[in-house]
Amino acid sequence: MGGYNSGFALIVVLFILLIIVGAAYIC
Repeated sequence: MGGYNSGFALIVVLFILLIIVGAAYIC
C-alpha cells in the first residue's frame, strides 16, 4: 500500500513539474 501510494505521488509530482516547465517554455 505504501509503495503504491509513494509511486502515485511521484507520478503526480512529475506531472506537475511537466506542466510548470511547459508553462515556462511557452512564456
